[in-house]
Amino acid sequence: MRGTRVDPAVSEVLFDRETIEARVRQLGRAITEDYRGKDLLLIGVLKGAIFFIADLMRELDIACEVDFIAISSYGSSTDSSGVVRILKDLDSSIEGRHVLVVEDIIDSGLTLSYLVRTLEARAPASLEVCALLTKPARRQTQVSCRYVGFEIPAKYVIGYGLDFSQHFRNLPYIGVLRDDLAAEVLGTPSA
Repeated sequence: MRGTRVDPAVSEVLFDRETIEARVRQLGRAITEDYRGKDLLLIGVLKGAIFFIADLMRELDIACEVDFIAISSYGSSTDSSGVVRILKDLDSSIEGRHVLVVEDIIDSGLTLSYLVRTLEARAPASLEVCALLTKPARRQTQVSCRYVGFEIPAKYVIGYGLDFSQHFRNLPYIGVLRDDLAAEVLGTPSA
């Protein structure tokens, strides 16, 4: 990680800045080829996808637009509650558009499944998902994800837009949050 200081809250760095940048470039090339000549709309899922969607857009060699949606199913917990709320809806219609949802992480799949169903009801020409991270071991419902950055183990990760209690989004790498810190903040015994 060439001179990057690792935050004390991180027990392990999974992906350094260079690894993330290389994978985002690869995803950008694949998306460019797949959507060449199409009216592409990227929908970033706030807040976690902010860094990913910004970097991904810069790697696309096609015209595209961007919009954002904010949804919540976590509250202050680390596990999805299963109850999803739209906190900020899209600014424009997606009817007849080729839509690519850009998500930071697919964990249980419950939130993304809800979002995909909601967007499908708005009659886009096509609807696909691009996720930076996926945790298959935590999946509670199957969701289709056309583009995946990295598959990760069932660990709580922070950095590059991913947070814990709204902190650590600004870390330039993706790391595992220390178990004892998560336990201390949540008020539960550490394993």
